[in-house]
Amino acid sequence: MIRIDCPFCGVRDHSEFSYGSDASVIYPDLDAGEQEWHDAVFLRDNIRGKQFESWQHVHGCRMWLVVERDTLTHRILSVRPAHGGHASVLEGESDQEAGR
Repeated sequence: MIRIDCPFCGVRDHSEFSYGSDASVIYPDLDAGEQEWHDAVFLRDNIRGKQFESWQHVHGCRMWLVVERDTLTHRILSVRPAHGGHASVLEGESDQEAGR
């Protein structure tokens, strides 16, 4: 069983989450050619080992997360909010808790 430590809700079973995609893919500009879009959407590496993936906590806070997962062992190595603004909010909460 895979357990994902959601930064907003805590440790949860992976069944609460929905896999999004490879989080390391860089999509081209909207005005890019058809071949560039084809390659970005359909041509992916089948990574053996550590991979960054996007997951949504659909049965929880509904936030998108970037999960670093080992594809051989399914071990979760790190989890962070997909949006940088949410990460800074969590860091601010940690700072406030430390001052209490």
